[in-house]
Order: sequence, then structure tokens, then C-alpha cells
Amino acid sequence: MSWKRVIYVSFVLVVAAISGLAGVFAGALAVYRVMRPVTTLAAIQQPAATQATTTSTGKAVQIDTTNFETTITDAVAKVGPAVVTISGTIPGQMTFFGPTGDQQVSGSGVIISKDGYILTNNHVVEGTSKVEVILADGKQIPARIVGTDQYADLAVLKVDSPVPDVATLGNSDALKPGETVIAIGSPLGDFKNTVTVGVVSATGRSIDTGQGYSIEDLIQTDAAINSGNSGGPLVNLAGEVIAINTLVVRGSGLGGTIAEGLGFAIPANTASAVADQIIQKGFFARPYLGVRWQSISPDIATTYNLPVQWGAYVSDITAGSPAEKAGLQKGDIITKIGDVPIDGTHAFINALFTYKPGDTVNLDVVRNGKQIQVQVTLGESQSS
Repeated sequence: MSWKRVIYVSFVLVVAAISGLAGVFAGALAVYRVMRPVTTLAAIQQPAATQATTTSTGKAVQIDTTNFETTITDAVAKVGPAVVTISGTIPGQMTFFGPTGDQQVSGSGVIISKDGYILTNNHVVEGTSKVEVILADGKQIPARIVGTDQYADLAVLKVDSPVPDVATLGNSDALKPGETVIAIGSPLGDFKNTVTVGVVSATGRSIDTGQGYSIEDLIQTDAAINSGNSGGPLVNLAGEVIAINTLVVRGSGLGGTIAEGLGFAIPANTASAVADQIIQKGFFARPYLGVRWQSISPDIATTYNLPVQWGAYVSDITAGSPAEKAGLQKGDIITKIGDVPIDGTHAFINALFTYKPGDTVNLDVVRNGKQIQVQVTLGESQSS
């Protein structure tokens, strides 16, 4: 090969290398210029706090968790200052071995009036001789019991000191399963104004108290409710109290099965009606019949060879009572009050409480094996 050919080949190689490097540089520059505005735009458009979920149709849905969390915190901030811890003292009892010490009990409550009225559960203050209220800021003030209603498990307290805030009672009839709710209270009496979040699991629930009646029309929630939360508010996202937390079911009692997330609360509409009457009268009026009775179930009916499977056996009648005036007798079995039968889903007390004091109703009665009807005008009892 001549020296001219060598020089020519070398020149071609150098030019090719330079061209290749220039192409790589130009390509990289073009990609950079194209990608830079896209990346910047994506960074601007992406929400700061979102979660992506996919529907059953495969469509992606963006959930703005920032707004959701802000709604919850706003609701808590609105109601929280009106939530109180309640501390009560149950006096000791004299026993065979001597006197027992006083017992301390605790629960929660919510301020419902600027006049110092506080709504809580009856079982929180039942049997107490002294009650104190601890405000959200830790201040302790004495309180007195205005009135209670055992059957709705509600009580109204009053403090004479200025209150920090007042909660708004919402319309519990508007609640729907799946709606987000917030429970605020003092679990174990120590962890004041604890906040838990859940949903309305169901409405219209009924719980047998084991004392001859059921608490009806309860709201079921999976928001965590523990001992000490009783009497505290269940709040919607608008910051309204839509129920008063009252109990939690841990198991069915069958085979030791343990359940979680079964909390129950008294609807705000019920609580408001009871509280208003207690504030006005000092008690909540219930219809009064004036009998002592024993519940009849299929097992009892079989054991004692009774003529009905369900009913209320009249064991005694109060002198001068509506029952005596209507002609009821000992040994009668009441099977129906007005339009409400006494059966596995309607206890005698609940059937009676369907009506108001002053109502005139017909009672279906079995007397000496025969079915008769007795008309009675219900009196008024003071549940206080």
C-alpha cells in the first residue's frame, strides 16, 4: 500500500469518528430538551398527597387524602373542646367482712348547652354519690346529676362553671351505612380525648340488656370504643354529634368466639329527646302500667305447662295503678300491648314503651286459658 493510500484511509476514519461523536452529542441534547419540560410539568401537576386505587372496571381513581384528613381534623377540632371525662365515686358497702372501700368509675361525656348541661350514659354515673368533670384542658370541676333514663342508658349532668365549648347535635336519621364517623372519649379514664375513626356499620340495631328489655335503634360502628369511651360522642364529618357511644360487644358467648369492631351508640335524635325532657322536668316520662311481671319464653312455657309461648305473667298489681283500674288480675298473661305482640323480638318493656303516658291501649290477655281484651289508660312513671 502506498503512503498516499494510508493517509487517505486515516483521514476517512478520523472524519467518521468525529461525525459519530457529534451525532451522539446532538441526540443527547435533543432528548434532554424534550424531557426537561415534561418532567417539570409532571412535577407541577402531581398532587402532594394522593392515593391511587383501581375500580372493578380497571379504571384508576385518584383519592385526595389531604382533603379527607383535613375534614377529619376539622371535625375533631370543632367537637373536641366540648368532650369531657367523667369521674364518679360509688360509696363502699357494708358486708359480712366489714365495709368495702369506695369505688372509682369513669366515662366520657359531651357538653350540649352553654348553661353547662352534659350528656353521658346512665351506666357511667349510676350509683355514684359524687361526680366530677374533667375538661379537655385538664381543669376539674364538680357536677351534679340532673336526671337519668335507665332504659335509654342516658344521663344529663350539670356544671355551674363556664364551659369551654358546646357541641352541635346532628340528625341521626340521615345516617347511612358506610358513612365515616369519629369517636372521641377517654378510654380507661386515662387517655383523655382519644380520637378513633371508623364507619357506620349498620343502623337500627337492638341489644338485649339481660334485664328484661332491649336497647333499640342503636347505631353500629367499627370505630374503636373501649371502657371509658361510654358517654362520649360519635361525630360525623360535619363536626356534629350523631350518637352517644354506649357499649361494645366482644363476643357472642358461643364457643368463646371473640369479635372486634362491634361498637354501639345511641342515636342523637333519641338522646336529644330524652335530654330535653330531663332538663325541663328532671326526669324522662315513661308509660306506666303498674304490674310486677315475669317474662315467658318457650322454655318457661314448656317447664310450667303454660298456654302461650311468649308473654308477660302478672305476679302482682300495684294498688291504684292503671292496671288495677283496668281490671287486670294476678295470674293474667299479657300477650300483646296495642298493636305490638310480646315475642322474641319485642320484650314486654319495649312493647309498653311504644306508647306514651296518657295513651289508651288494648291489652290481649290470657286468663284461665281464655283470650280476653282489657282496655287501659297508661299512667306516667318518672325514670330519674
